Amino acid sequence: MKKIFFRRNVGMAIIMLLAISCNEDFLNVKVQGGVTNDPALVQKFVTGTYNSLTQGDCFSNGDVHGWGFISVTCTISDDADKGSTAGDQAVPIGDLDNFTTTSTNKFCETMWSGHYIGIGAANETLNLMNTASTPLAQKKIYQGEIRFIRGYLYFNMVRMFGDVPLVLRVPKNLKEAETDPVYATRAPKAQVYDSIIQDLQFAVDNLPIKSQAVAGHVTKGTAQTLLAKVYMYLGDWAKVKALTDAVIASNQYSLVPDYATIWRQVGDNNAESIFEIQTGKFNNANLKIDNYIVSQGPRVGGMGGWDDLGYGFNNPTPDLINTYETGDLRKAATVIFIDNSGTHKGTTLWDGRRIPSSDSVQNLYYNYKAYTSMTKEEFANKLDKDRPKNVRILRYAEVLLMNAEAAFHTGGDVLTNLNKIRQRAGLAPKGSATLDDIWKERRLEFAMEHDRFWDLVRQGRVGQVLRAAGKTNFVDGKHELLPVPNSQILLSGGKLTQNPGY
Repeated sequence: MKKIFFRRNVGMAIIMLLAISCNEDFLNVKVQGGVTNDPALVQKFVTGTYNSLTQGDCFSNGDVHGWGFISVTCTISDDADKGSTAGDQAVPIGDLDNFTTTSTNKFCETMWSGHYIGIGAANETLNLMNTASTPLAQKKIYQGEIRFIRGYLYFNMVRMFGDVPLVLRVPKNLKEAETDPVYATRAPKAQVYDSIIQDLQFAVDNLPIKSQAVAGHVTKGTAQTLLAKVYMYLGDWAKVKALTDAVIASNQYSLVPDYATIWRQVGDNNAESIFEIQTGKFNNANLKIDNYIVSQGPRVGGMGGWDDLGYGFNNPTPDLINTYETGDLRKAATVIFIDNSGTHKGTTLWDGRRIPSSDSVQNLYYNYKAYTSMTKEEFANKLDKDRPKNVRILRYAEVLLMNAEAAFHTGGDVLTNLNKIRQRAGLAPKGSATLDDIWKERRLEFAMEHDRFWDLVRQGRVGQVLRAAGKTNFVDGKHELLPVPNSQILLSGGKLTQNPGY
């Protein structure tokens, strides 16, 4: 299998279609006019749009869920620090962690381009659907899946950058691409949210429930959950409550009894899974997100002398570790604790692999949720450390906690769903709950899962919390958003504006 890329420089927004092909070269396929009768072509365009979510080229073409994603969602928060050594990747990752980021930060640039590559793939596929002879029922499902992906990508973009270009169609020709202001100017955030809601509502209305869908594909419950999350960011708690009530009532999802197994291969697409980025067996045994695993793996340091697991970045913070209550089972499932006892017993992971003690390992804490197991033979043969691993984006636990938070605001039952989460974590139920209690549960349930920074922003307390956690360079009114990449401003001929303070 090979990846085929279609690139169009459209003012500032790079629109690229990534498709997966076995034998055909799609570079000469015309999708602008006529009827498309090849169902295999349609399927491959849909698959290509899904696979745009696996982009992880954080230093070059584009990133959606790779090292850049890790850095701008997790490392930037109070859940994680850069890790490795002080001088290693001081730019661009150290700048993000320390809030000294400028508009030339490479990860900001590749997160922008990667998301527009994915949006371009979605637009190309939807354009193909207009002329496809696919039966209407199947076409609606494909369109629902693709519009969900586009809505998800724009949800990330609006949270990262605020106002962004709202590109919802493929340009008819180069002249339109160069002259239509939609491709080179920022749409107001409210307009972008309206578009996201329209895409997700279409998906809700046209997708099957989980039990009637192919594993790994977007479903009705997926769209309902993300739409509820969008409304949570907009503060429309009645809609959050209604949507999460519907997901719960569907009986399509349940909490996995053992929290620690969620991030192992056995946990792929499990009963709790609502949406995860598919790798490995989805359609290509080697399909993976570049740099997601290896960037976070425990790294040689001190005495060395062992074949390490990665680059040692995105390390859980003492602030996060100290937030867990005594007996919280999520702590040991989230953090790899390097032995610092002086006894040299090392740390044994869930699959039996032993990591040496702290004199041989660079840092004291690593992200357990990013670990993927290798057999002893694979490890001994030093096969690729950057292995396929599904990345969990939406879990049923989030439905329960969004429902609890919505109930807090609307006067409903907060405790039932909050205590389901606590019970699984091995904690005593609460007899009453404040908003801070709910927010704390969200932090610990989804620690190192890329939501913490955005949660703090929408809660209106990001500067206060991060400065208290030692990230003292955070400036209110500036650092809630990333800078618009300077390269994109130049490509737009100065039509793109910069975020405040940069």
